[in-house]
Amino acid sequence: MLMRSQTFRRLGLALPLAALINISSAVIAFAHVKWFCAFNVAGQPRSVENVLCPDFEILVAFSLVLLIFGNLLEETRIGQALLRGLDFVTAPLNNNSDVLIRACCGFFLVALWTLGGIILTPELTTKLPWVPWLQLAMAACLIWRQTLIFTSLGIVFLFALAVKTYGVFHLLDYPVFLGVATYLGLSCFGRNLFGLRPIDVLRGFAAITLMWASIEKWAYPEWSFVLFLTHPELAMGFSQEFFMRAAGAVEFALSFAILLSPLVRRTAALVLLGMFVSAIGPFGKVDAIGHSVIIGVLLAIIADNARGGSLLKLATDSLSQIGQGAMRISVGYAAALATFIALYYGLHSLIFSIPAA
Repeated sequence: MLMRSQTFRRLGLALPLAALINISSAVIAFAHVKWFCAFNVAGQPRSVENVLCPDFEILVAFSLVLLIFGNLLEETRIGQALLRGLDFVTAPLNNNSDVLIRACCGFFLVALWTLGGIILTPELTTKLPWVPWLQLAMAACLIWRQTLIFTSLGIVFLFALAVKTYGVFHLLDYPVFLGVATYLGLSCFGRNLFGLRPIDVLRGFAAITLMWASIEKWAYPEWSFVLFLTHPELAMGFSQEFFMRAAGAVEFALSFAILLSPLVRRTAALVLLGMFVSAIGPFGKVDAIGHSVIIGVLLAIIADNARGGSLLKLATDSLSQIGQGAMRISVGYAAALATFIALYYGLHSLIFSIPAA
């Protein structure tokens, strides 16, 4: 009982982290660790038993409460007023969201051309001399809508090259690039994908990318420990293990929220944007370049004023037993969490022949 009491007391002190009141506290969590620290994706991850500890369960439960609260708030007059306020503030971005995404992609590709020797993301290096020039040509194709398809195909080609060079498991960190490629291709031809707008498709890929990254924080928290040596204050007095567990829970909840209804997804994207931007100061231009695409995607999600569009609702409409509102979110969240943990550990075991814990 004493240990349980101490856990709740510690968690109560950690609510500012879980509730994201202090965005800067998560700088380490949202600096992509593979760009700054040694890592080994083939190494043995933490056991599932180690991940599914009481702290983890309480953090997940608290995250779910916040998601349900956000969904309920959206249906009230206050929630609708907040949505109208977001619409007003972000109207200029919404009217130019396509230009915004193309500009962020262009900046990213030109930066990669300038740095040289990089395939899509900083830790994926290459000695192939033509890769930077391909990236420059892809950036040029972003200028005209008619040539967006060439940038789209170029991203898919570079992603395939990275898979061949670094393996499929490593590239599971970056499906957002395939989302961007799909978005550009759909935008080029003015098409939707099975009724989904290009921004909805991109939103889904972004959510998958960030949820996968949160599992990595639980499976390999030690990759980030070296960063606490230079930024010890960011652990807020908690152990490194607990901080990374909490950071993973926060990121997973916010990433899942991107799939939900307008107020919830736009608020989650706003908080995620603050986290990614706050990491640029301590970690510099590598972080700024590496995250420029996801920052552009988050800005577009924040600015998207379309009502409805919950990808979770679309995925579960045929399952009448799930019901509506809180029950749908609870079942969807639990299913997403279980699926991503199972996929991460199952694929790691299959690909690297290491028995899953």
